[in-house]
Amino acid sequence: MQDFGRLDADGDPEFMTSLARGLAVLRCFADQQQPMTIAQASRHTGLSRPAVKRCLHTLVRLGYAAQDGVNYALRPKVLALGFAYLSSSSLAMRAQPLLDQLRDDLHESCSLGVLEEDEVYYVARAEVSRIMSIALRAGSRLPLYCTSMGRVLLAGQPRALQQDYLRRTPLEARTAKTVTTPSALLSLFDHVAEEGYAIVDQELEIGLRSLAVPVTVNGRVIAALNIGTQVDRVSVVELRSRFLPALRRVARDLAAMNPR
Repeated sequence: MQDFGRLDADGDPEFMTSLARGLAVLRCFADQQQPMTIAQASRHTGLSRPAVKRCLHTLVRLGYAAQDGVNYALRPKVLALGFAYLSSSSLAMRAQPLLDQLRDDLHESCSLGVLEEDEVYYVARAEVSRIMSIALRAGSRLPLYCTSMGRVLLAGQPRALQQDYLRRTPLEARTAKTVTTPSALLSLFDHVAEEGYAIVDQELEIGLRSLAVPVTVNGRVIAALNIGTQVDRVSVVELRSRFLPALRRVARDLAAMNPR
């Protein structure tokens, strides 16, 4: 369920609650990646069924959604909303060809992510065709604490912000290997900041191993680059010896373009 508190005006007279609710309904479709009923959208957003029904009715009338019986699905028109960001983001645009080349060189999927709303938001991705249970693409979101890009992004934040994040975030054990103790995570953030990279070994998903480095401009971490692979194909030693130099080179090239 989404955090309904974020949809509350909190006394702000300029806040448009109806717009916030409509966006929440749109977002839940992205999370579920399948048609949904009013009841399902209500459960995922935390909004009442009448509110969800009005939002979906409006989206259908505007051409952003379609209704088939009790099910609703997004229509291609919503792509314009996402592509508006991608086409206006010099960071994503400049990163894509670099990611494509990195994927071709290393034969592994690679991504660019930024910190947004306590999550890693994927803004660019170059993928190889392999079956994994987690389907990632531009627009995907993952937790910060148990992902390589998330730890790189958190490592670039002041200690007070790291602690605030850990206090308000449910630290769920995604696998038996997931680190969920705040003190241990703070130590990991320090280690990542010192070493300049993060490796997450099967903490998000069993069988998945990833490596990330920061993209730093003017001393500030603005994004993270990562490579994800499977444990039976690439060892941690190889991540450090072969993949890390390549990933750092791309991060330097992207930072040199000064995308922000």
